[in-house]
This record gives sequence, structure tokens and C-alpha cells, in this order.
Amino acid sequence: MIDAMLDFFQVDTTAELVWVVIGLCGQLVFTMRFIVQWIASEKERRVVVPELFWWFSIIGGATLLVYAIHRGDPVFMLGQSLGVFIYSRNLWLIYAEKRALDRG
Repeated sequence: MIDAMLDFFQVDTTAELVWVVIGLCGQLVFTMRFIVQWIASEKERRVVVPELFWWFSIIGGATLLVYAIHRGDPVFMLGQSLGVFIYSRNLWLIYAEKRALDRG
């Protein structure tokens, strides 16, 4: 079974297969943000970007960044590192707004 997976993903070692699985998981989590946003928007009948969108963005983006670093892909690294910074900032702003509302 492992040999078939190595062939399918065109990798030579089990370690590289693990990295491909990490990359695929990161992409799946990153894709979930669009599904969450779409469902929330359909439910509200307007464009909505829920907080969970940003959590999926940061987790998926960070996982893809680790994968890009492993692969040594500078374009992928730059894109994901900038994204992770932006997603983090958006979460910071969401929590800052919540704190301000809690204080009254």
C-alpha cells in the first residue's frame, strides 16, 4: 500500500510522503475557509466573513507555509508568510473589537 502511495504521489521515501500529506491537509484546511464563508453568507443572504474563516485561513496558511519551507519554494513561502501575517492581524482586530464592546 505504501509503495502504491509513493508511486501515486511521485515521491521516493515515506518521509516525503508524510510531507505531501501535510501539504494536502494544509490545503484542505485552507479550502474549508471558503466553504465556511459560503455557508455563512447563504444563511444570512449577504456576504459574511465569520471569525472561523480567519482561523481556517491562519491554520491552513501556516501549515502550507511549513510545507513550502520544506520544499524550498520561495514564491510559495512569501505568499503564505504574508497571508499568515494578514490573517493574524484580522483575528487581532476581531478580538480587539470584542474587548472594546465588552468594556462598554
